[in-house]
Amino acid sequence: MAKKFAELQARMTLEARADAERVFQQHLKEMPLHELRKAQQMSQESLAKVLNINQAAVSKMERRTDMYISTLRNYIRAMGGELEIVATFPDGQVKIENFAS
Repeated sequence: MAKKFAELQARMTLEARADAERVFQQHLKEMPLHELRKAQQMSQESLAKVLNINQAAVSKMERRTDMYISTLRNYIRAMGGELEIVATFPDGQVKIENFAS
């Protein structure tokens, strides 16, 4: 029989709960495009309408491992966001302005 999450969580140590929360927060900061779209409560069909493309093109875009920055920027903007390109170095981060529109 399936157990309720609250029951499982109650049996976790404080350290295990903290670890689970850390992992959860990290997953919120890093996600594939299709999960980002779902988190924004958008379907491929609704995103396709905003982008003036068909649903199959959105599906293909979400599976790509390489794309133009302008394509990614348009995808993010269609969900109401803005794309920022940041270079991360051991001593800090730098926002790259070349790709800003």
